[in-house]
Amino acid sequence: MTISSSLNASVAGLASNASKLATISDNIANSATYGYKRSVADFHSMVTSNSKGTYAAGGVRVTTQRLIDERGPLVSTANPTDLAVRGRGMLPVTPQSAISAGSANDFPMRLATTGSFRPDADGYLTTSSGLVLLGWPANPDGTIPALPRDSIGGLEPIRVNANQFTSDPTTRINLAVNLPATETEAGASGDTQPLSIEYFDNLGTSENLSVSFVPTVPGTGASNEWTMLIEDSASGGAVVGEYTLVFDDSPGLGGRLLSVTDTTGGAYDGSDGTISVGVDGGSIDIEIGRLGEAGGLTQLSDAFAPVSVSKNGSPVGNMTSVEVDSNGFVHAYFDSGVSRTIYQVPMVDVSNVNGLQTDDHQTYSVTPESGAFYLWDAGDGPTGDVVSYAREESTTDVAGELTQLIQTQRAYSSNAKVIQTVDEMLQETTNIKR
Repeated sequence: MTISSSLNASVAGLASNASKLATISDNIANSATYGYKRSVADFHSMVTSNSKGTYAAGGVRVTTQRLIDERGPLVSTANPTDLAVRGRGMLPVTPQSAISAGSANDFPMRLATTGSFRPDADGYLTTSSGLVLLGWPANPDGTIPALPRDSIGGLEPIRVNANQFTSDPTTRINLAVNLPATETEAGASGDTQPLSIEYFDNLGTSENLSVSFVPTVPGTGASNEWTMLIEDSASGGAVVGEYTLVFDDSPGLGGRLLSVTDTTGGAYDGSDGTISVGVDGGSIDIEIGRLGEAGGLTQLSDAFAPVSVSKNGSPVGNMTSVEVDSNGFVHAYFDSGVSRTIYQVPMVDVSNVNGLQTDDHQTYSVTPESGAFYLWDAGDGPTGDVVSYAREESTTDVAGELTQLIQTQRAYSSNAKVIQTVDEMLQETTNIKR
């Protein structure tokens, strides 16, 4: 009984060390695989019932585990859509085959800590191994809608159209213009001061607002009053706004706006110093300054000076690149200088990361052992952020694995030696009969 238990224990030792050798082989083979998580083998002794005066070997069992919670070092790359997770959390991906099968939103979610994503023939951000990045689609204004965080129902394969065009209509203009105070004095010439401002409509077409400042020339003294006329080229030159501007000439406040009275067009909003004019296709807020404050429209000296005229909006542009920021927002950049948020990549987190099921291509699936998943904003809650232009290297330590290889080889040889010894002892027992 004791001799046979020694034999069984050594056989179990051979099998256990063979399993450990398999994990070492896998780790070394994937030492240069991006995103690979190393496997480990743990031995557990088996104890059998022993009567007094005898001992029976129980043997050993082995359990293997992939240490998914370990993170490898990040290495920089030249591709803006090479992504890696810095900290806790994973990127949601799905097999390209699921999208090709036309399964709409009924595709499996896999998890990955890194990936080199590039647009495929259909524009999906895909790795060379066929993994497509998932994200929440943004609204036209770039905001992300409120979507469920415990379901993949709101996730979509991220699709980038390289032939995409965009335009950004002008909705706000800031005017900082100085009007000559001498033109509102008695005897002045009363010349109109013209100003042309380009803007872009909803279709990206360039249009113009013609702004005319007409001084009020009094019989005596100074009126400090101007009439501002705004004409829209898209409306056939029609007047879309007429305002009477009065400037202060008191000590300390000289040259600042005193009052704004509208004749046509939107009323003056003193809280932010804007007027709103309706152009063909929408409205534009024009900031002319708050009453009594510096900036905006002023009346000083004797020179007409458009100090600063700025606006938002842009003409039609072609998409030139796509980048992902640290919060997971996917930005499309256009040659017109416009950028637009088109998706947000969430960070997927589970309670027990090492309980995930290991799949091909360094991906993982949610299991009952891992716990339910939750979709966080990158950098929020327990999750880390997204690093672009980066990949995560393998967690394998080749030097450590080679050391383990030597130890495993010695242990395997020792177990084989025990089997050889037991065989010789059994042979001696057989020879007793002779």
